[in-house]
Amino acid sequence: MPFVYWQRIGEKNNIAEIILNRSETRNAFTTQMAQQILEICQTIDKSDVRVVLLTSSNQKSFCSGADLKERNNMTETEWRKQHELFEEMFNSIAQMKQPVIAVIDGYALAGGFEMVLNCDMIVAAKTATFGLPEVTRGIMPGGGGTRLLAKRIGVHRAKDWICTGRFVSGEEADRAGLINRLTESTDLRTQALEFAETIARNAPLSVQSCKASVDELFGMPDQEARKREIVYYNRCVDTEDRLEGVRAFVEKRTPQFTGK
Repeated sequence: MPFVYWQRIGEKNNIAEIILNRSETRNAFTTQMAQQILEICQTIDKSDVRVVLLTSSNQKSFCSGADLKERNNMTETEWRKQHELFEEMFNSIAQMKQPVIAVIDGYALAGGFEMVLNCDMIVAAKTATFGLPEVTRGIMPGGGGTRLLAKRIGVHRAKDWICTGRFVSGEEADRAGLINRLTESTDLRTQALEFAETIARNAPLSVQSCKASVDELFGMPDQEARKREIVYYNRCVDTEDRLEGVRAFVEKRTPQFTGK
């Protein structure tokens, strides 16, 4: 079995589940594993998949970050080259056209937490543990941690978590506003799949435009953001799904969106 694989799931087989599968190392990612994630994300991005779940085969750990054993004997040049691949991997998650939901139980630490932060939404168990402990190892987050965490929970909390390197429970993370759905470990997969199905039933081009608009417009000056928002709006107007949505409303039935 590969260290990472994906499968189609859901009522209409239009949800992709990417599964981290290196359980014996708490899914610590290697060069090979990062390359697999990158290739899978690129494949899904070009597909008709509507929503993506990023999960782990190990209930006790989502991902503990980069494999430091692999990195231990690297030269500085090799380290930098590997990190460029890691950056591509993180970007491939963030840049997928589909919404990506991280499904977390157990540890999501260092690069593993940054993997989560590069997703659009988070469903987590109360037993999840988050942390960016890089400062305790003489480095700092290099996969979006400082940039993305502050957007989720505010600058002051982000500096606390990052500069102390402390671990944060699922419940504390939820109180800070990090998590979209907090649940019991036994209900985690059910809650995540229901969340994904709710999104997947909507018009996919509309959902993709919403994701892209939020990502681009966040923090943009208001006047410029207004102009860009209308560009995304007009992309949805000129679609068959927009016509289907109106017809379905008038006919009092469930719309059947095709992504056209």
